[in-house]
Amino acid sequence: MIVTQINTGWQIIHQQAHGLLAVQFAQYWQQDKRPAHWIETLVALTEHDDGQDPWVGKKHLTAAGTPLPFQILEYSVEQCRRLIDIGLEKSRWNALMLSMHTSFLYEGKRGVDSELDEFLDQQVANQKEWRKLYKATSAEVQYAYDFVQWCDALSLILCLNQVPPESRRLEISKGPDEVAYFLLQRSDGSILVDPWPFDATSFTVHVEAAELTQVVFIDDAELYRAIQEAPIERKEWQFRKA
Repeated sequence: MIVTQINTGWQIIHQQAHGLLAVQFAQYWQQDKRPAHWIETLVALTEHDDGQDPWVGKKHLTAAGTPLPFQILEYSVEQCRRLIDIGLEKSRWNALMLSMHTSFLYEGKRGVDSELDEFLDQQVANQKEWRKLYKATSAEVQYAYDFVQWCDALSLILCLNQVPPESRRLEISKGPDEVAYFLLQRSDGSILVDPWPFDATSFTVHVEAAELTQVVFIDDAELYRAIQEAPIERKEWQFRKA
């Protein structure tokens, strides 16, 4: 979950909703710079945080009983496996993008856990096999995944309320074209991405966030009920070139 403390309690954005926000940026990306297997890449972007643990026990709570932010969530090899399985049920390209995402997230943790090491080794083999299946070069595949990662980064900046005030620039990340992209929010609230990578000159994106007034929870079941019953805020951002 993406958890933000607000004056009245907690604001919760599901990881899956963050994926839905990420794909909204992708639909406006310049057509002549889109990666191969466009539809499959969009689906993988939507699903890149799927496979989350079920709402059982206290898997979604901190030791203090508050909603658990994804930033302090321990990795789950089972969740990673479920994520790859979700992709495989659609296509090897979907699974390839999701496999590369797990490598991006967890290669730095090699040596911490033998189960994780085994999983990462399997992804190296999977990625080689699936690239061969699509007759795709490493560069083509990396371009597609870098596109996924860029949209993911921009979505997270919004969901985490990290857009800086007073028109200060913030780097999103390097795009698939190796260009560094920045954003800034104008005084009227509209957001500029520089350089502008989209076909549309203006568009609006959104995500749903649950607002909880209860602060501490006994278990996942109580938290899940509170999220389902909570008022929903539709957070919107307008992106505008000029």
